[in-house]
Amino acid sequence: MGCGNLFFTALISFSVALITYNVLIAANAPLKQDLPGPSTISSIDPIIQMPKDRSRKFGGSSSTTQKRLFHTAVTSSDSVYNTWQCRVMYYWFKKFREGPNSDMGGFTRILHSGKADKFMDEIPTFVAQPLPSGMDQGYIVLNRPWAFVQWLEKADIKEDYILMSEPDHIIVKPIPNLSKDGLGAAFPFFYIEPKKYETVLRKYFPEEKGPVTIIDPIGNSPVIIGKESLKKIAPTWMNVSLAMKKDPETDKAFGWVLEMYAYAVSSALHGVGNILYKDFMLQPPWDTEIGTKFIIHYTYGCDYDMEGKLTYGKIGEWRFDKRSYDTIPPPRNLPLPPAGVPESVVTLVKMVNEATANILDWGS
Repeated sequence: MGCGNLFFTALISFSVALITYNVLIAANAPLKQDLPGPSTISSIDPIIQMPKDRSRKFGGSSSTTQKRLFHTAVTSSDSVYNTWQCRVMYYWFKKFREGPNSDMGGFTRILHSGKADKFMDEIPTFVAQPLPSGMDQGYIVLNRPWAFVQWLEKADIKEDYILMSEPDHIIVKPIPNLSKDGLGAAFPFFYIEPKKYETVLRKYFPEEKGPVTIIDPIGNSPVIIGKESLKKIAPTWMNVSLAMKKDPETDKAFGWVLEMYAYAVSSALHGVGNILYKDFMLQPPWDTEIGTKFIIHYTYGCDYDMEGKLTYGKIGEWRFDKRSYDTIPPPRNLPLPPAGVPESVVTLVKMVNEATANILDWGS
């Protein structure tokens, strides 16, 4: 590692070490507008004064008839696993972008590998630098907030709103701008429980900021949020994520959802509340119908016997699990599930098949 990287690492470490102190003393700190670059990261003040008007409007009002376009942003590594998911996701984004009631604008894959790949011409891509070696402690998700900080600072984003999405999302219908009145629109996760972890969260969300229930049960995705709000939240999200990972008690409490808690805390610290929109997405196999939902999130494996009975926790006679394709993309024309399997799973496989059949050089 060169001297520049060592200096950069030291600056981030210094910033992380100070975060708890800043949380406790910075209730009256001035609002920071600048986003961090490699030379300014140690100057980030992660906590700002709580806005007096929680419903302050960013980027427009829900009462206007003018379209409120949002830019879809997906963070990704350069792994085979993330890449094939992004290709499928972008295929369906393009299919629904011009559909009725759509407020979908541009699209960016934020590639946090630090280098371009061969899919730059297929998918609009911004190349972000990863965290310095070892800083993520094997938890690669920590690169997500740092990638967003870089993108928001450097990219020319035309839309006033951002949809933060993920590679394993498939859009199933045109998405309107679900945010309004200065509030974000976010999917509530049952396993994000701020009240349960109040003691831990008070390290990052001090009592003078209000009850811990102000922290919404969300992650950063899917979330539609005003661009100016996200520019304020992103540096805090990065710092809180790093500080949480560095603290053994917090790391043990939150595990693989640590970065989700960090975003929820950061949003609350900046006074940005969220509409909890349960119909934002569905998660097969537990959600069985598409209904009025907009996104399929295929994070769970789908295992069934040939009679269509779910065998979750046991590899089924028929299965679709994204983890089966961590080193190679799924083949074209995956077999459809047996009769009796819910609509959500059937739709998921059909949509993957349609995308792979129509994407050029699939499997390359």
